[in-house]
Amino acid sequence: MSKQIMRLTLALSFLLFAGNLSAQQEGVSKVGITAAPFLEIGVGSRAVGMGGAYVGVANDASSLYWNPSGIAWMTRNEMLFVHTEWLADLKFDFIGAVVPLGKIGTIGASVTVLSMGDMEVRTIQYQHGTGEKFSATDFAAAFSYARPLTDRFSIGANFKYIQQRIWHMSASTIAMDIGTLYKTPVKGLRIGTTISNFGPGMRLQGKDVYVYHDVAPEKLGNNDQILSELRTESWPLPLNFQAGVAYDAFNTQFHRLTVAIDALHPSDNTESINTGFEYGINNTIFIRGGLKSLFQRDTEESFTLGGGLHYNLFGRGQIRVDYSYADFGRLNNVQRFSFAVSF
Repeated sequence: MSKQIMRLTLALSFLLFAGNLSAQQEGVSKVGITAAPFLEIGVGSRAVGMGGAYVGVANDASSLYWNPSGIAWMTRNEMLFVHTEWLADLKFDFIGAVVPLGKIGTIGASVTVLSMGDMEVRTIQYQHGTGEKFSATDFAAAFSYARPLTDRFSIGANFKYIQQRIWHMSASTIAMDIGTLYKTPVKGLRIGTTISNFGPGMRLQGKDVYVYHDVAPEKLGNNDQILSELRTESWPLPLNFQAGVAYDAFNTQFHRLTVAIDALHPSDNTESINTGFEYGINNTIFIRGGLKSLFQRDTEESFTLGGGLHYNLFGRGQIRVDYSYADFGRLNNVQRFSFAVSF
């Protein structure tokens, strides 16, 4: 059985990697050619503090984003709340919940929102504003399911609805994430793989593409006010294949050090590597650090730092507060706060 699982994992990984590889051309980064780039914003201060090297770790509610197969091993209900003051005065929020159902498996749900404040509507005729306001919002809702197939191997998936909206225009689609997690016979060593945002493209639609058209301008007396629709282009989702390894260098009653490394192959950028660590004291105080987007062309991301406090409640519950700092070079930095409760 274990050999069959390993063959299935290798075959799935090869097919996913080959499909993603065909989306890129040699020497071309293809930045900015996809819709819904907000799907690439990392979730959770713990994972981001580790440089985004989290596919092989994936053992809390943020696994809903990084590797849905990780929730298969969770034994307690958990809710995660994330707020981020993102670049360019944008706000990024994430809410996720995980519910283990025993032998049936584990289910989860999450909502992701990227929003901005109102802005003035400006035209060529009214360059100082028409008096109207507009805004833009990105939204994703997901249902997740995962279960162990053996005592070491799990598989999980997200089923997502994605929408982008700006003023009178919107675009929507559905997508799927698939992840696997393998706990190797080597104590503390885990291997994870994911493919994210597999689905059809998105095309903006709405009343801003309606125009009046004259189908026969050379003829007098015909109707020159025929309502028509300009067809916009369809843009693909940011497909990403990611594989990671996590290892507990030591794990005692009072001290634990986890190191991790992930390799990324996105459809809208060059390949890169994330690496990071987490050092825990008495499973209460945590220190994290990492390097993000190593070898990626023209990236502004570099190092990450973070920390957390975990407090055990009466019984089996726990409250976790985590913070992360991510350097973005000329774009300054992004600081994240996460709050999680398990029960």
